[in-house]
Amino acid sequence: MKQIFDLIRKYYKGLIKVLILLASILIIVYLFPREAKFKYEFYKGKPWMHEDLIAEYNFPIYKAEAELSRERDSILKEYKPYFRYDTIVFSDQLKKFNTAFDRVWTDYLKYNYRIDQPSSIRGRMQERLMILKEDYLIFSSDLLNFVYTKGIVEVNNVLEQVDNPNLSIVVVKGNVANDYSFSEVFTQKKAYEYIILQVENYRRENKKENRQAVDFYKNLNLNDFIQPNLFYDIEKSDKVKEMLINEISLSAGMVQEGERIISRGEVVTPEKYRVLESLKREYEIRSGSSGNRMMILIGQIILITTILIMLFLFLYHFRKEIYLNNLHTFFILLLLISFILIMRLVIMTGVISFYLIPLVILPIIIRTFFDSRLALFIYMILLMLAGFLAPNSFEFIFLNFSAGIVAIFSMTDVYHRGTLFLTSVLVTITYSVLYFGFGILQEGDLHNISWMNFAWFAGNGVLVLLSYPLIFILEKTFGFLSEATLIEIADSNQPLLRELAEKAPGTFQHSLQVANLSEEACRVIGGNPILIRTAALYHDIGKMDDPIYFIENQTGDFNPHDNLNFERSAKIIISHVTRGVEIANKNKLPHQLVDFILTHHGTTKVQYFYRSFIKSYPEELVDDSKFSYPGPKPFTKEMAILMMADSVEAASRSLKTVDHDSISSLVEQIIDSQFEEGQFNDSPITLVEINRIKEIFKKRLSNIYHVRIEYPDKE
Repeated sequence: MKQIFDLIRKYYKGLIKVLILLASILIIVYLFPREAKFKYEFYKGKPWMHEDLIAEYNFPIYKAEAELSRERDSILKEYKPYFRYDTIVFSDQLKKFNTAFDRVWTDYLKYNYRIDQPSSIRGRMQERLMILKEDYLIFSSDLLNFVYTKGIVEVNNVLEQVDNPNLSIVVVKGNVANDYSFSEVFTQKKAYEYIILQVENYRRENKKENRQAVDFYKNLNLNDFIQPNLFYDIEKSDKVKEMLINEISLSAGMVQEGERIISRGEVVTPEKYRVLESLKREYEIRSGSSGNRMMILIGQIILITTILIMLFLFLYHFRKEIYLNNLHTFFILLLLISFILIMRLVIMTGVISFYLIPLVILPIIIRTFFDSRLALFIYMILLMLAGFLAPNSFEFIFLNFSAGIVAIFSMTDVYHRGTLFLTSVLVTITYSVLYFGFGILQEGDLHNISWMNFAWFAGNGVLVLLSYPLIFILEKTFGFLSEATLIEIADSNQPLLRELAEKAPGTFQHSLQVANLSEEACRVIGGNPILIRTAALYHDIGKMDDPIYFIENQTGDFNPHDNLNFERSAKIIISHVTRGVEIANKNKLPHQLVDFILTHHGTTKVQYFYRSFIKSYPEELVDDSKFSYPGPKPFTKEMAILMMADSVEAASRSLKTVDHDSISSLVEQIIDSQFEEGQFNDSPITLVEINRIKEIFKKRLSNIYHVRIEYPDKE
């Protein structure tokens, strides 16, 4: 049991990596559709490049989506919305009307005839008023009854959506449905207008009671009793609409088994293209049987596993520091899976075009946190996987690959505010131009190009701008370091750098010179110049505690090391590394910068005190560990450059004679010594690059320490 646990501890990171790979394979396989991919690629207007194609079974020739859309639009012109007639509305409103009528009639008698109690009226006055009341009541009741019998349609936007030239509706009364022209029913507005008109006509016909009638109907206000009694029946209407659409035939003809579909070299005409699209659709439908599904699943596992292993091999051979870091590996695979998931959801729903998906965000993010070469390779992996999901795979991969290259090349300076906006514009232009080229190549007619796709491309470009917030979120989540953050940290107004400049001004100036040397070397041989410049500014912050013990901060002839033994002096010098790490962690500097502090001396020795000890005590056995830095050795190219620049810049200050030969000799001696000690064994830097760095340092130091013309003395 103990042996098993020992093996697990030994190969823990490797097991995690295998689990990440297997989980990624399973997730991507799950996201892939279970339909077989049609094995032929074809394009309208281009020759058929495969063997003669013979139909292996009968299949329908499906109509094009544009044709189906036209038929749907045509048949929906016959669609009539259904409205339910509600009899209860009129009954309720009639009761309210009768109550209101009695109240208004009492007020009418009171104000026009000075009669408080109708029961007190006698004789001919009573008879005349009863007739008048009956006339008013009958007229009002008949008017309301007429309006409600015709029907008052519910106010909504349903009728505006009906593409019916006659604007007909179906009114359902009980179990009976009748067609009506919309002009035969009332809206609430039309009902109001009709009642006002009828009341005005009635007033004119009864001139004798003209003024009284005006007052009566003004107080009665028949409009208060107008409510919709025709309500839109959405369930019934949708069923009828669905039935009309289902009656549309999806096919226009059949291809018989054994019939030749297309011959090799034959141009794919629009008619042939529709037949081939129908065969492709039928092929994918027929591949849905359980036996076929299992074979498709096996094929998908093989392909996806191969593609992801290719990714791991690339990381192992060319980006080993990422391969060894499981968090970075997980991050890359998470990005791949996320974009494939988005792609799958968009294609499944069909609500938006897959051209709206900003796939170029992936290489932008990878480029920001790693480098352009890795960004391009991972983007190729994404497109290979997404190509299995997208229709017209070649066109999809070509367009997105081109847009991705443009995005990577244009993102050279991520920290500039306008860079991402420019990238967004260039990506949109790239998509649009290439798609237009595909369109005129395949269609041969501008009218057949789907212009709506250009709107999707514009939306894609806008979504590219989401890269900035995504980069910020991912940076904080996974502990990455973007160029924008590095530039912010490298600002000399940062509290830690201001403190360094105040407490150890000599060290601060040394750090600035090291930053300049490192940055120039990094730009020439390749690397992250912003990272190395920022790291160089902070690499010696551990000297702030006891700056006087470091020669660049000493003034005059006083040297505190004169009062210390060699071992104690070496310990103080070495401690600036561990103290620098403590200060960096306390001030929450990114761990990437902390690594530079740890490695900028590697496992080298404090040569001055080491040699002085040997010289002073030749017979004593020297303990090398007391004079050696704790390490580790530099494990990236940037760390190796910083080590060289730091040692060369510090040593150059001790030159008694400054000329080209002395500088050249110094650079060669120091860097060769570091190389012979094996300080660069863990970093991916080559001899060619080391030699180029030497030349850069020689040139740069010669410029710094150039000999000025000596002016003659004044006579």
